[in-house]
Amino acid sequence: MYKTQQNKNIDMKKNLIFWIALTAVIVVTGTGCEKGDLLSNPNVASQTSVVPVSLILNHMTYSLYAGGGVVDSRPGSYNETPWDQLYIWQQYYVSNYPYYRGNNFYNWSVSATEYDLLKYAGLLGSQAYRQFSNYTNKYYGLAKFFQAYSLIWYTQRVGDIPAKQAGNPTAYPTPTYNSQHDVYQYALALLDSANTILGAYNALPTTKPGAAFDASGDIFGLTNLQWQKVVNTYRLRVLVSLSKRATDNADLNIPQQFATILANPSQYPVMTSNSDNMVFKYNAAFNQYPIFLHGWAPYNGYANICNTYLNLTTSTKDPRTFVTATPAPGQIKAGKLVGDFTAYVGADISTAIGTIQTNSANSGMYSFANYSRYYTSSSAANAEPFILIGYPELCFNIAEGLNRGWSTTGTAATWYTNGIKASLSNYGLSQGQTLTIGDVGGTTLGTVTVDINTFLTNVAYAGNNNAGLTQILQQKYVAFFNNSGWEAYYNWRRTGIPAFSQGGAGIGTPSNLIPRRFQYGSDEALANTTNNKAAIQSQYGGTDDISQNMWLVK
Repeated sequence: MYKTQQNKNIDMKKNLIFWIALTAVIVVTGTGCEKGDLLSNPNVASQTSVVPVSLILNHMTYSLYAGGGVVDSRPGSYNETPWDQLYIWQQYYVSNYPYYRGNNFYNWSVSATEYDLLKYAGLLGSQAYRQFSNYTNKYYGLAKFFQAYSLIWYTQRVGDIPAKQAGNPTAYPTPTYNSQHDVYQYALALLDSANTILGAYNALPTTKPGAAFDASGDIFGLTNLQWQKVVNTYRLRVLVSLSKRATDNADLNIPQQFATILANPSQYPVMTSNSDNMVFKYNAAFNQYPIFLHGWAPYNGYANICNTYLNLTTSTKDPRTFVTATPAPGQIKAGKLVGDFTAYVGADISTAIGTIQTNSANSGMYSFANYSRYYTSSSAANAEPFILIGYPELCFNIAEGLNRGWSTTGTAATWYTNGIKASLSNYGLSQGQTLTIGDVGGTTLGTVTVDINTFLTNVAYAGNNNAGLTQILQQKYVAFFNNSGWEAYYNWRRTGIPAFSQGGAGIGTPSNLIPRRFQYGSDEALANTTNNKAAIQSQYGGTDDISQNMWLVK
């Protein structure tokens, strides 16, 4: 399947398929949305069967990477992988030819769920207790993290969801919906519990915090301590995502939780460098880089870099411009040098795709993706790592909390600068480095010298004010280029930064505005009709409308 030791992937895949089929009825966690998965089957094992926790963990860690898109193809699922559709919607690149690279329309409707992950979180917890005879083992702690992650994943998309009754279809075949406030309160408590269990485990005299958590099951290859860091790093992401509710929901203790984590690093360890990043590793045999998996390798010319991203990098003389994009052909033809930041021009996603195609093909108006970096290796040998939860984001999240006055531990300026430097490091950039610049097909056009010092001067932190907050959010957005799933969209929805382009025909919605949410999955209305209708009525006036704001961002 999808292991860190990737030469063993195919054996794991065979084993996992067998065990998932064998243990379908053991999965006693789910919701009314997926009751059919839990019916008895005489051909599978009984509920007392033992399923190796490594096999369960293998499925779950890969599910984090796939985001519901690769593991299964349920309606409303989208791959959360580099160069996939969500990175068009987050305005990092745009299609200029729908036949090869899809459309730019924000034409989403129903959401997938992460109830698959929730089911397996319950299975991991029950099997961890059965196999270790306690509720303090590390797998049980990690099960709580996955439970919280699955609930946050879904509530961010739709609003209120079943949470506290979700996972016990025998007792609650039609679970009631919890308010989004209560879902977040519950998930944050789960994350705190996960940290407590993992922290106690890592403090045992027989535990080696630097040892692999599970070399055969964890596709990310993280250590015992690194998984605890992931839990707390993710918890800070969740707290910052609640910024609009930080002052009008005192019972959530958002600033207080944030401050407690920062003030107690031994109790709440977080990532300390890029070496702690949760990174998915590609290989040519089994886990190809998505450009090759989708057959896009010959089609760099049918996608342009978006101006929302390039306007930020070129205006600050950010060297990441040179590693992610090519100079626009028309600019080079007009005599500009490859080191001239004004030669890098992005396409506006709100423009009709036909116009983008004409401008790109006939006038050479826009930049393309760096062919040598992204289109030459199916194992992503030249590309930056694909991060799911990472240190650069952590730095910016801490900087944002400090800018908002949530803590006095550390300074926003330091964390902001650390985040920028960590992102630059992920691209392998260093001061004075020489980079080769190519065109859309990789033909060399010239070289440039990386000037990080000038860039850092141009983006020097403006202080704990609105200007400083804007800088933090802009640099977080740049660091999210082709990683971290939907976080760029969620940050924009919450803050309006950076200013996403909308209003034109290219957006493809009736209002030509970007949607604010997804509709509930179609299974919700079928399996849990009364509660689903009540949730839509209480939040959105009875209409499951993608243009309305949920509690999280009102």
